[in-house]
Parts: sequence; structure tokens; C-alpha cells
Amino acid sequence: MSKHIIEKEIIVEASLEEVWDRWTTEQGIQAFFAQDCAVELQLGGKYEMYFLKDVEPGQRGSEGCKVLSFIPYEMFSFSWNAPPQFPDIRSGDIYTYVVLNFEKIKPRKTKVRLRHLGWQKGKTWDEVFAYFDNAWGKVLTWLAESFE
Repeated sequence: MSKHIIEKEIIVEASLEEVWDRWTTEQGIQAFFAQDCAVELQLGGKYEMYFLKDVEPGQRGSEGCKVLSFIPYEMFSFSWNAPPQFPDIRSGDIYTYVVLNFEKIKPRKTKVRLRHLGWQKGKTWDEVFAYFDNAWGKVLTWLAESFE
């Protein structure tokens, strides 16, 4: 296991409850992250984003990812897989995981801290790490912009 950790943080101009709902409901995910998804806010529930609709099942997005744990309005964690362009890792049934922490700064200002952990060692794993190091910054920007 690698000691790599992706860490991102953003302040969002929205209430804690609104930001929580963006990450933990299908309607919320569709507002900023993926047009189609399956979200079940329960331990072991689905946490799947479907980015590519016209491809075979298993290649559409975060299929197979699950809710790992949560403390309402404080912390939410889920498993995450590699994108289809990294088939060696994606097909290996090895998931990384993402932990989100939420902090109310003011009534309409919420800090979101994202940590992506569980990285293995190797050249392709380093490529997937770089992919997500870039992607999560964009996702957090989309989150903030979804409230504008």
C-alpha cells in the first residue's frame, strides 16, 4: 500500500445541509457530478456514477462502488474505482476510497475536505493517482459552482 493521499479542500457558499445532500442523494449528484447515478445512503449501499451511458455495463463509471461509512452532516466515505482507460487496475476488483469531511463555517458557508486513499504501488497506479489528483479539484469546483 502506498502512502499517497490526494487531499483537496474547498469552501462552498451553501449550508451544511445543502452540501451534504449534494454528495449523498441522487438529485444532489446530478446537480454537479454525474447526469445519472445510483445512490443508497446506507452502509454498503450503492454509490455509482454513470458518466458513459452508451457503453457496456461495467464501463460506464463508478459501478460497484459502495457507501463505506457516514456520520450525517460530518463525514461520508465511499469506495472508488479506476476509470475504464486503466483496465488493468479497474478489472482487478481493487478499490480505493474517498473520505469527505464537512464543516459548517457560517450558515451559508461550508468547508468540504476530500481525501482519496488506498493507493497501491506501481507505474499505472501512479497514473491513476495523477488522474484523480486533477479530477477531484474539478469536481469540487463543480460542487461550488452548482450553488451559484
